[in-house]
Amino acid sequence: MLFYALLFVAVGKAACSSRTEAPPTPQSGVQCHDWGVHQGASVGVYEGESGRIPCPLFSFPSLYNYNQSSGLTLLWYRHTSTHELEQPIDLRAHTFLKHRDSLWIQPATLQDRGLYICMLRNTTSCAKVGVQLQVFVRNGVCDGTLHRNVTVPFQKSYTLRCPDLQHLPSVSYNVTWYHKCRGDLSVFYHRQVEGDEVKIYNLLIGSEGPYTCVVSYQSNGHTLQFTRTINIKPVSPNCGTDHPRVLNPTSGQIYTVTLGEAVNLTCRVFLPCMENEEQQVWWSIDKKTVEELADPRYSSPARSIELEDYGDQTVQKVLHVSEFSAADLQREFRCSARNSRGFNTSVANLQKEVYIPSVELGCGLGVTLAVAVLLFVLYRVYKLEVHLLYRSWFGTDERYSDDKEYDVYISYARNGEEEEFVMTTLRRVLEVELGYSVCIFDRDSLPGGTITDETLRFVGRSRRLVIVVSAFSAVQGTQALLELQAGLAMLRGGHLRVVLIQYKLVNKQCWVKELRRARVALTLIRWQGEKSLPLSSRFWKQLQLELPIRKHTTHTDTERTLDLTDHAKRKHPEESTALILDSLSKPDTQAHQKQRAQSSSAAV
Repeated sequence: MLFYALLFVAVGKAACSSRTEAPPTPQSGVQCHDWGVHQGASVGVYEGESGRIPCPLFSFPSLYNYNQSSGLTLLWYRHTSTHELEQPIDLRAHTFLKHRDSLWIQPATLQDRGLYICMLRNTTSCAKVGVQLQVFVRNGVCDGTLHRNVTVPFQKSYTLRCPDLQHLPSVSYNVTWYHKCRGDLSVFYHRQVEGDEVKIYNLLIGSEGPYTCVVSYQSNGHTLQFTRTINIKPVSPNCGTDHPRVLNPTSGQIYTVTLGEAVNLTCRVFLPCMENEEQQVWWSIDKKTVEELADPRYSSPARSIELEDYGDQTVQKVLHVSEFSAADLQREFRCSARNSRGFNTSVANLQKEVYIPSVELGCGLGVTLAVAVLLFVLYRVYKLEVHLLYRSWFGTDERYSDDKEYDVYISYARNGEEEEFVMTTLRRVLEVELGYSVCIFDRDSLPGGTITDETLRFVGRSRRLVIVVSAFSAVQGTQALLELQAGLAMLRGGHLRVVLIQYKLVNKQCWVKELRRARVALTLIRWQGEKSLPLSSRFWKQLQLELPIRKHTTHTDTERTLDLTDHAKRKHPEESTALILDSLSKPDTQAHQKQRAQSSSAAV
């Protein structure tokens, strides 16, 4: 009886030991090979769903060559932040279930995150590897956080199977499929749900994208579920059948380089769709890759994707040369690409850049343009001063080229206001300040002569006729009209220049018709009252431009001019008067004599 009791206790302890799967004791003497954490076997699961942790020792021969006849035992441990040592997993809890080569957590919580270690051992060998478990908070039925990508050629058939369905610890389950969060997959005639699978007979646009399967099953009297998402990425129908092509450099393309500066040579390559194959693109210098050359001046970063179209890619591969030298011009820079279907390569043609002093030319052009603009602005502001300065330097004094006696003949209406302006302002400035010889008929004519003859003689012997335009200067039978007609007649013959001064605003309709016709070719200078009084005002500068050139006038020059004019008067007095009379064609001399007598009597 005591024997059976002891036997029962021993069997109970053995069963309890097998349920907790305690780690082997150090007395076993077997050294366990630790493969660390396997990065390729990381597992993700949604919170509240079942999660499967497979042991990589069964599916990765590079880690461990598993043999079913070797009598190995699978043990599971967990490493948490609260314990320094690995803790055996208590399989008596309903949360954990060991099924074949996997450990199921049903359901998973955020506290289940961490490192899980699977160990295969027997009396002669031992190996272990860690698997990282991540638990995510699920956001809706169609949360795509956890998904796997599958490439399918266009217009090809494909069968979708829900992952981990074959590893379920239960034979009773139910599968529900969703496409882009829509439960009805029969909207397309070219696909159909058959049992647990989705049959796609012809992949077209609209059939791609995420497919989500939700699996529910019974375990230990509880209804559990897990979700898997498969993202179908369509690729070219010719995927896996074409070879790469180098688009740049081409045979006619030239890369311009600058010696002594950094140069980037860009290679563009078309990489056709290839399933589960890494296609190669590289630069070579004199048939050596950048890695083989081991020159710090050369570097080539990873290629970048420029364009992607259903699996076909156009990528860029850049070769960076830190300091391009003259010797590099003699080297062969070649861009190449290869996949399992073929090989393509192209050589870059290099040419030294001709130095163009663009900065210097730009600065020079900018300075020139700025100076030109500045000069133009200064000219627009000081145009009169510039013309006067030019005349004073390069102009010719007319006193030495003609035989005329006066510089200016002033014609004005004989009324009080205009006569005061002429006598006190205009005459004084021209004679005293500017040094011109001025002729005024009422002042310089001698009594006893004929008015017409005297007027024509004075006008004909003057270089300029200055007409003070007013409402009274063109009245019939006045001295001002006679002077105006004489000046216009000589103007047509080219013997005299006429200048108009507008003392007050006058309606042009009141001008005499001869003056209105000649106004287009005449200069009109406006008097602006007190603003025009200073000698530096615009009025006097404009008037000086129309009058003869006078440099620094001296007394000797004046005497010389008087001598010349006296000689001319003695030489041709009758000829000049006759010519002017002919041009005017005014036979009514008695009327003018009568007007002269009336003016003299009025003056007395």
